[in-house]
Amino acid sequence: MPDTAPQQQLLHLVIGGELVDLEQNTFKNLDDVEIVGLYPSYASAYAAWKSKAQQTVDNAHMRYFIVHLHRLLDPGQEPKPAR
Repeated sequence: MPDTAPQQQLLHLVIGGELVDLEQNTFKNLDDVEIVGLYPSYASAYAAWKSKAQQTVDNAHMRYFIVHLHRLLDPGQEPKPAR
């Protein structure tokens, strides 16, 4: 019998924009911050992050980040080990 239990959803947000300088994670203009998307797993968020980061490789001040929303929503939640 196949395991049909739903996979644990760990929400991740990918955002990016131009930074003021490379020493701090301060965006130059919050109105220009791009919300790339919301993803149900780190793997899918990482794929989106990597794609956007590669598109902006010529701009050293452009940075994209993966925000672990599941940690903000439930700080005590630990991901269950994969089986």
